[in-house]
Amino acid sequence: MKKISAKENFTSNEMIVVYIIIALSFAIGSINSSFFSVGTIFDTSRAMLIMLIFALCEMVVIISGGIDVSFPAIASFSLYLTISLMNKYHINNVVFAFAFAGIIGLVWGLLNGLLIGKYKIPALIATLGTSSLVNGAILVYSNGKEISNIPSAVDVLSQKYLFSVASSTGGKTSMTVFIILPIVLCILIHWVLRHTMLGRKIYAIGGDTNAARIAGINVKRTQYFIYAATGFLIGIAGVSNSILMRNANPSNLMGSEMIVIAAVVIGGTRITGGHGSVIGTILGVLLLTIVSNNLIMIGIPSSLQTFTVGLIMVIGTSITSLKAKKIALSPKI
Repeated sequence: MKKISAKENFTSNEMIVVYIIIALSFAIGSINSSFFSVGTIFDTSRAMLIMLIFALCEMVVIISGGIDVSFPAIASFSLYLTISLMNKYHINNVVFAFAFAGIIGLVWGLLNGLLIGKYKIPALIATLGTSSLVNGAILVYSNGKEISNIPSAVDVLSQKYLFSVASSTGGKTSMTVFIILPIVLCILIHWVLRHTMLGRKIYAIGGDTNAARIAGINVKRTQYFIYAATGFLIGIAGVSNSILMRNANPSNLMGSEMIVIAAVVIGGTRITGGHGSVIGTILGVLLLTIVSNNLIMIGIPSSLQTFTVGLIMVIGTSITSLKAKKIALSPKI
């Protein structure tokens, strides 16, 4: 195995993203000192919460050699159907909300796994088809209308905080209790990928599917599990978003797939599979969240923010691709 030098550690994809985050933070903070405040930390954490759950799920899928563009539609379907049925049948129970949304996501995830694992449909085509199917279903069911009154048992969670601190303006700023979800998920997925046989299988399948099959790995069963498990988590993320926003909107998560995939790739996950880390994904999501949420602080108009985000996505993904190509062409020891 090739030994990793100190120089390679400091020039790793994760470290490059760290350097960019530090430089960007100092640039924003030097123009607007309010950026360096507890309030900004809390606001950024809340803004990246749902995106990070999506990114962690997408990371696992990409590491396994696949890709999923259906998760925004699945999340929207899960949150809307759950809140709608809870209102219709007067179900005011938190456990039901998360369990039912998770099960809806799991069913759609299993469909993705079936199309990809059994019928060998390319992952992009399969999940694109699922996305269109789910999006069409939810638009027909909702008629494009959002639900503004969500059940009180889940609505109250939007006002639950882990702790509050005094802000520079004299008021209070609070950390939502939902931050626990991505924290637990980060720890769990890191442990699974690095310390379990399932994690080794996921990396092996993404690295070389045929070699993994020859080595005795049940590729089809592993793919079923990956897409079902990520579907379950996407469903939970969907209803969490609904609670945080205090409404059920059938379309506000749609279109987020590209920026999530970009965050994952910027974080060092190779789009070809077989390589990626939780730390890198967190950094990729953090970078794009800072760019998306804080450029207004330095006077960049909203019309240019999309351009700036796109520019960073292109540069970040290009660096990742070039480094992956360099590693592939380097002599193996």
